[in-house]
Amino acid sequence: MMIAIIAVVGLVALVIGTTAGYLVRQRTTIARDRDAQAEAERILSEAERRQKELLLEAKEEAIRVRGQAEADLRERRTEQQRLEQRLASRGENLDRKFESFERRERQLEEKEEGVTTLKQELESLRAKQLTEVERASGMSKEEARDALFQRLDQEVKDDVIRRMRQLEEQTREEAEMRSRKILATAIQRVTSDVVSETTVSVVPIPSDDMKGRIIGREGRNIRALEAATGVDLIIDDTPDAVTVSSFDPVRREIARVALSKLVMDGRIHPTRIEEAVEKAGQEVERTVKEAGESAALEAGCPGIHPEVLRVFGRLKYRTSYGQNQLRHSVETANVAAIIATEIGADIEVARRGGLLHDLGKAIDHEVEGTHALLGAEVARRHNINPAVVHCIEAHHEEVEPSTVEAVIVMIADAVSGSRPGARRESYDLYIKRLEALEGIANGFAGVDRSFAISAGREVRIIVKPGDVDDLDAMRLARDVSRKIEESLEYPGQIKVTVVRETRASEYAR
Repeated sequence: MMIAIIAVVGLVALVIGTTAGYLVRQRTTIARDRDAQAEAERILSEAERRQKELLLEAKEEAIRVRGQAEADLRERRTEQQRLEQRLASRGENLDRKFESFERRERQLEEKEEGVTTLKQELESLRAKQLTEVERASGMSKEEARDALFQRLDQEVKDDVIRRMRQLEEQTREEAEMRSRKILATAIQRVTSDVVSETTVSVVPIPSDDMKGRIIGREGRNIRALEAATGVDLIIDDTPDAVTVSSFDPVRREIARVALSKLVMDGRIHPTRIEEAVEKAGQEVERTVKEAGESAALEAGCPGIHPEVLRVFGRLKYRTSYGQNQLRHSVETANVAAIIATEIGADIEVARRGGLLHDLGKAIDHEVEGTHALLGAEVARRHNINPAVVHCIEAHHEEVEPSTVEAVIVMIADAVSGSRPGARRESYDLYIKRLEALEGIANGFAGVDRSFAISAGREVRIIVKPGDVDDLDAMRLARDVSRKIEESLEYPGQIKVTVVRETRASEYAR
């Protein structure tokens, strides 16, 4: 019973709790709905207020834009009116100018009609005058025009010739002054002392008894030495000296070195002579190579082929009138470089051409030919610059010089060889040689005058044009060169030039 009551009471309590919870939830929901409604009303009220504000702002903006548009429209209308006024003013100006142009055109037409009338009258008068002139002179218009043109042409030619002569004289004077200055500067910069050398070498010996040992039994030692070196030994009454003579300077130097070593050693016999000559040859070969390299370095010409320098170094023992050819080559290179600098030519080509211009003199006693062409062939064989090769072959005009550098090398060679003190030849002998050259040339028929120039390296012969024609001039040059070869002794070569010309001169008074 108690359990039933408790159950009933629990059930009733559950129902009451459920009902109370429901009622509480209902009240809570009602309160929430009331708050939401109030919030919604507030939001609606705020939205209506914001809408009114936006409408007000939109109206104000519309009023402002409208006012701005009206102001722009008024301004455009004002500008349009101003442009219309300017166009109207320009139109009036154009109308006035057009009227003015029309008046001027009518005036020009009237003047043109007057000019045409005057031109017709002038043509008529000119025709009458031409007819009268032709009748008076007896020449037609074409003949008179040709005569006038011929006279004008002759006058113009005379003026041109006169002007050309003036320019030639002026240019010649300026060129002479500048060339003297350049040559004087070059000579002054390379001025150096010159030591005279000869074609013989003297070997000192301790006593005259050594001469007998040099000769040997029945002359076997001296014959062995001469055979091994290719030189001549001169053993005479000269005290304490033996002379070595040869036209080959390198052989002469080898013989001198070998003989000096034999004299110092004291053992002189054919076997010992061959050994001494071989060692002397190697020593001289080293000296030649070093001399060539030193000369190239001194002249500022690095990079030359070693074989060319080896041949070039042999000039250390070659002389011309007492002037050492190696020093002469270095001096020529320096002079050529100075001249090339002054006139704006290729300095490197001029310098190398000046250094190697006498390269052929190192071998001209071994090979047939002139030293200029031989030197050019050696340089060409070892791929030397063709411009430098041309300087070598043209420095005595055996090949016509075609570059400025070749002419510079010719000048530098002459400056180095002919400057005072460069060569040992005496003044009297020099004058006699020049007189002998001129005397040989003057001995031929048809020769008017002759001049030995370029320090005796060239003979310039002026012939009488009426007695010698062009063919005879060629024969005369050949005959004179043969006569010089037969009659004189001279180093190198001599150029013979025959000049045949006719001159016309006038004087302005």
